[in-house]
Amino acid sequence: MSSRSSRLVAYIVVGIIAPAAMSVAGRAQQSPTPAAGTQTAQGTTQAPQPQQPPAAQAFVLKDYSKPHRAFPNLIAPYEAEHVPPPNLTNTVRLDQLLREGKILLSMDDAVALALENNLDIAIARYNLSIADTDILRTVAGANLLGVNTGTLQGTPGGGVGGLSGTVGSGAGGTSVAAGGAATGTAGLVSSTLGLGSTISSFDPIVGGTLQIDRARTLSASSLLGATQIANSTDTADFNYAQGFHWGTNMSVVFDNSRLTTNQPTTTLSPELTANFKFQLAQHLLQGYGLLPNTRFIRIAQNNRYIADAAFRLQVITSVNQIENIYWDLVYAYENLRVQQEALAFAQKTLSDTQKQVTAGVTAPLQLASAQSTVATDQEGLILAQTNLELQQLLMKNALSRTLVDPGLAEAEVIPTSTMEVPENEQIPPTTDLITEALSHRGELEESRVDLKTREISMRAVANALLPTADVFAYYGGSGLGGDQNPANICPPPGGKQPFGCHAAGSISPVGYGGTLQQLVNSTAPDKGVGLTFSVPLRNRVAQADQVRSELEYRQAQMRLQQLENQVLIEVRNAQFTLQQNRAAVAAAKAGVDSAKQSLYAEQKKLQVGMSTAVLVLQNESLVATAESNLISAMAAYEKSRLELDRATGLLLEHSNIQIADAKRGQVGQEPKVPNVIEMQTVTPDSKKQQ
Repeated sequence: MSSRSSRLVAYIVVGIIAPAAMSVAGRAQQSPTPAAGTQTAQGTTQAPQPQQPPAAQAFVLKDYSKPHRAFPNLIAPYEAEHVPPPNLTNTVRLDQLLREGKILLSMDDAVALALENNLDIAIARYNLSIADTDILRTVAGANLLGVNTGTLQGTPGGGVGGLSGTVGSGAGGTSVAAGGAATGTAGLVSSTLGLGSTISSFDPIVGGTLQIDRARTLSASSLLGATQIANSTDTADFNYAQGFHWGTNMSVVFDNSRLTTNQPTTTLSPELTANFKFQLAQHLLQGYGLLPNTRFIRIAQNNRYIADAAFRLQVITSVNQIENIYWDLVYAYENLRVQQEALAFAQKTLSDTQKQVTAGVTAPLQLASAQSTVATDQEGLILAQTNLELQQLLMKNALSRTLVDPGLAEAEVIPTSTMEVPENEQIPPTTDLITEALSHRGELEESRVDLKTREISMRAVANALLPTADVFAYYGGSGLGGDQNPANICPPPGGKQPFGCHAAGSISPVGYGGTLQQLVNSTAPDKGVGLTFSVPLRNRVAQADQVRSELEYRQAQMRLQQLENQVLIEVRNAQFTLQQNRAAVAAAKAGVDSAKQSLYAEQKKLQVGMSTAVLVLQNESLVATAESNLISAMAAYEKSRLELDRATGLLLEHSNIQIADAKRGQVGQEPKVPNVIEMQTVTPDSKKQQ
């Protein structure tokens, strides 16, 4: 290689690296500059207004399983991918519902806001993109990092499954599980998932060495022909390696050097050398075939399916929780109305009793009893008010990304939907409900895909039992060129002739092109075939891994059956609970009617002097208790109907919820929750009525 060629290589390297570095540095230095003012249409300049928080936009679900394209931007694969920070601004829908310090909220609005703003769903969205990155890793030949497929319930309020016990109370917890390499689903962990033979990189890897070396060494040997040897070496070595899905590995090596020396015993200076070698190697036993080499790709794709199923399960869980919180809010709202009416009745009775005591018609003992009843009802009203405020706070937290807005934090949430118990309700047969549950429950879908993943891993681990045997073939060549070394030219006749010298012009010069031609014209070929093998004589580690992977696979099969049995029980229990709660509503309605009739009869007796105010107040208290029990029974009935939808996996379909809307965090098709009617009662203002 001539000095001109060396400079050309250096210019090419600098030409590639410098623009890339300047491009990255330019982007790093760019920063937005706020404008000093705003130019209006009339030409006047206004002072800059305070920056408003941006409106919440849809979540962009980018496909991170696709790599950056190298053309036309050659440096794109080496640039960092910027993930936008999370948008913590509430969607416009929430602002539209906020009017005069109140949020008039229907059940459909609550579900839509949950799909857009609920943080549990927002956190789960990232798992879809994380699963995509595992696919991108595995198509390059790398192993998996795993993806979280658990259900998150960090929103305080309704419990998991919709059966949280006491109506109007309960806080959610957090349940997190992971999926991917070395992990499992459905409560099981697979320690052998991903084991198997080593996988080569499917991404081509290009490497090389560019080096310039100048060396001076002292010599004490007369055979070298000089007391100081000066060597100038320029090196340009390149290599290429790539693996393929069948267990084939390819490598190419191309080495070049240029040596200039003053040593007289060297024939050529500068001396040009080039070496080339192409080699193919194929696994014959361990690592042979598509399955061992593409197992990570298949597992990553299955994990992506599991992530989709887990996200659907997260949406079902969150919507289930939101609807439970809403019914708790309706209960608290209606219960406050009952307590207000009870207190108003007790206060009126107290006023009438005071007049009667003053007139000497009633004994003073009746007054003390009436005062006690008023105090008890006031306590009940305070409890109902604080419970309503708590439920309003839980609802606002569940439907918003942040409560930093003072207007939102202080706003009252007024439910505009109420409970409806149909007169005649047709519940599908149990067999039909079970069939729907077995085909729609997300947990079962996760476990079935997980079984496929474990089967892939089990077969790959079994392949790792085999000895290692690789066949390989290679072809290469070497070339030598350069100019005759001036220090090696023999002096004129008559003088002392150095050992090994050559006459001037006796060695024909060979340029770099001629040197490269020698690589392929069989001037100095290097070719051959071979076989390498490695046989572990006892192979105990591979035996243990293989048996363990099959045991874990059988364990996962049993777990799937257990989940199916659990689903059957949940469906039947939800159906039984729905029937029981419907009967409880009917009983509560009868209790209200009976209590009202008793109160009416006692009032009639009081008018003719056959009863006392104490008995009237006692009956009125029974009416308030019966009405509160009816509201609680209706809320429990709505929750049991919601639980049946969750148990069968049909909650999203029955509520007209599109999973695509949940993924992007922007509702395009409005939800429609069934069996919900508009509330007809006048909206009470708890503070004013108190």
